[in-house]
Amino acid sequence: MFAVCCEAHTTKVSRNANIAKLQAGYLFPEIARRRSAHMLKYPEAQVISLGIGDTTEPIPEVITSGMAKKAHALSTLEGYSGYGAEQGEKQLRAAIALTYYGDLSIEESDIFVSDGAKSDISRLQVMFGSNVTMAVQDPSYPAYVDSSVILGQTGQFQKDVEKYRNIEYMKCNPENGFFPDLSTVSRTDIIFFCSPNNPTGNAATREQLTRLVQFAKDNGSILVYDSAYAMYISDDSPRSIFEIPGAKEVAIEVSSFSKYAGFTGVRLGWTVVPKELRYSDGFPVAKDFNRIVCTTFNGASNISQAGGMACLSPEGLEAMHKVVGFYKENTNRIMETFTSLGFSVYGGQNAPYVWVRFPGQSSWDVFSEILEKTHVVTTPGSGFGPAGDGFIRVSAFGHRGNVLEACKRFKQLWQ
Repeated sequence: MFAVCCEAHTTKVSRNANIAKLQAGYLFPEIARRRSAHMLKYPEAQVISLGIGDTTEPIPEVITSGMAKKAHALSTLEGYSGYGAEQGEKQLRAAIALTYYGDLSIEESDIFVSDGAKSDISRLQVMFGSNVTMAVQDPSYPAYVDSSVILGQTGQFQKDVEKYRNIEYMKCNPENGFFPDLSTVSRTDIIFFCSPNNPTGNAATREQLTRLVQFAKDNGSILVYDSAYAMYISDDSPRSIFEIPGAKEVAIEVSSFSKYAGFTGVRLGWTVVPKELRYSDGFPVAKDFNRIVCTTFNGASNISQAGGMACLSPEGLEAMHKVVGFYKENTNRIMETFTSLGFSVYGGQNAPYVWVRFPGQSSWDVFSEILEKTHVVTTPGSGFGPAGDGFIRVSAFGHRGNVLEACKRFKQLWQ
């Protein structure tokens, strides 16, 4: 018989105090947990998810055929390849430079191919280290703040204001056109900025981004610009920060194929670190990022990179635009629904997200009410930062039938 131990064994290793600062769970797993609990409560309900921004439509065949061809080639002596360049295959880096930065003087050597923008955000944070200060849009994608906390860049969480100490939260709301009043923003080393923004769906104008670049230059800051939704832009808003004069001296850009080609599971993205970007001592930032990449990463999957090459063929680009167009039509349906119900609705035009205002209400309360009464999963705005409270984000990533059914249920709830 084994003796029953009443106390679990513990090591003598202390927990990382920075991870211990994190509040509850990461936003989207917490939403998934609540969805699962709801499904247990209502096992017969048809639950529709318009919460996490995960694509739902099949990857176009012109793209999957490129990956299939590469996968098959790996079973032949002639086509097999093992480790590749950590920075990505030369041909793909050149294709990204030509397709997205053709007239912006961004070179193949400035581009680092990766397994997605989210991964690169954390790699950049590792490169910056714990002794930097950080500013972030409020609201914004949670990975910016959470990675900053984990790296030790922040103080403790302040429950009374729902903010971490030592982070500069740049409020973005309808009253300021979802662009921060830079005259009130304190100087930080790093500025995270996403346009089109997740979750508000707002795309910054050329004039606004010109001010942002000048702000970074005046303060000696590095701007990390997330352009993962640039292909959804319908107006003349810049699709890259490098459209702004002087940006190469202050900015890094991260992007991804996830929301263009349905690569959320395939995993492929890129980061642009211009050779003109330098630290205070004149050392090129790209050299440090290259070292981080080579130390922490063996390069994106060669099959994924074959998919990236297929994406950037003329046929692949056309197919991606069709995928984006499908989700933009979903967005229109969602916007029309909430507008017809009398809500203040933002975003949508340049992004696959609709940002709906519920004045005087808690975002989590609204999330719970919608889930309980319509069996539709949304995302509470407060999960993206304190300025997001009183809003919900509705994602356009869904099958058309599910989006139409969700809109029908919203009308039944609020009409």
